[in-house]
Amino acid sequence: MVDVRSDAPLTVLKFGGSSVADPDRMREVARRIKGVKDQGFRVAVVVSAMGSTTDRLLSLARDVSLRCDGRELDQLLATGEQQSVALLALALQGEGVGAVSFTAAQAGFKAVGFPTEGRIYRVDASAVEEALDKGLVPVVTGFQAVTDSGDVITLGRGGSDLSAVALAAALRAQSCQILKDVAGIMSADPKLVKGAVKLKGISYEECMEMSALGAKVLQARSVEMAMRYQVPLYVGSSFTDEEGTWVMTNPVSEGLVIKAVVHDTKVAKITVIGVPDMPGVALRLFRSLADRGIGAEMIIQNTMRGGLNDITFLVKKTCLDEAIDITRGFCEEVEAQGVGFDSEIARVSVVGAGIANHPELPVRMFQALAEEGINIDMISSNSLSLTCVVPANRCDEAVRALHEVFIEEASF
Repeated sequence: MVDVRSDAPLTVLKFGGSSVADPDRMREVARRIKGVKDQGFRVAVVVSAMGSTTDRLLSLARDVSLRCDGRELDQLLATGEQQSVALLALALQGEGVGAVSFTAAQAGFKAVGFPTEGRIYRVDASAVEEALDKGLVPVVTGFQAVTDSGDVITLGRGGSDLSAVALAAALRAQSCQILKDVAGIMSADPKLVKGAVKLKGISYEECMEMSALGAKVLQARSVEMAMRYQVPLYVGSSFTDEEGTWVMTNPVSEGLVIKAVVHDTKVAKITVIGVPDMPGVALRLFRSLADRGIGAEMIIQNTMRGGLNDITFLVKKTCLDEAIDITRGFCEEVEAQGVGFDSEIARVSVVGAGIANHPELPVRMFQALAEEGINIDMISSNSLSLTCVVPANRCDEAVRALHEVFIEEASF
């Protein structure tokens, strides 16, 4: 076994649930970690729950009670990662690699916020650093932290990515490698688009925009943290040695303006009709939503005659019922005319850092959708993306049409 010096380069490896889904995968991951350590690196590891453990625990909670208290859900869900770290530490020891597992509390992860949506505010990685100094591989639970009152709080779906980046930043690691069951970041969901291509490199900003708009590869908050602390991110496969994708500042690019087409079917639209046109009305609505931990996206206000406006916005489908209740209460308070909603929608977006400099791109997007007979419900744009809301049952066709126009044809 290679004796790794305390001043050797440090990398944080994060393994997703499919990578550690069963004992065979655990042992394979342990061998992979050993291989990185034998190359002369110090290694810290962050692990997700095994396979579909989180979904199974959520299903158990629903079987026990229709009312799922957030605090108790966090207590329950955190057990998945605690199993993973102990098992992976044992697997590493079986490969002759010294390893020690850490819960979030032991690793110094502190967070605030709503249950199931915790926000990390500090990582005291001294215990993890001590293990590294002893030549051990620390194996840390992803997806979770503890509050100042000592409660476990989880970090939202994909939160293990955030845990890994936060640990890498706290340890001043050379890189953070997110290893999953995918070969890298793709130009579209390969399950929908046969011609999807792997991106060799992408900027933090583009990757964060992709994640926020529905791409499933990385949690958007993890990319934001990586950009803030300048942690180079690598996304690759834990199943093969195929080269993955680097996410960093100003990566070398092949020159395509549009890097990816992403979609999100887990959003719903709410419209408040006939809102009085007066200062502070929008503030009241969106503060009421924010106070309950509900984020609003693609906010559009239409000015109408007679001093009334319509306000339309998107929320996550999981928040729809609560958002409707809050919005109806607001509607009564300000004497608006009513509330409408639509859960059968999807958001499709094209993402690329050069969009603002190419006025022809919206035309090409709208033309591609029109030629497929796909109606556009809402439109928004910024310097990194163009987004259209379309009927949910036309989402797949929209993604394929946009990918053909912006990626496949542009690459020739």
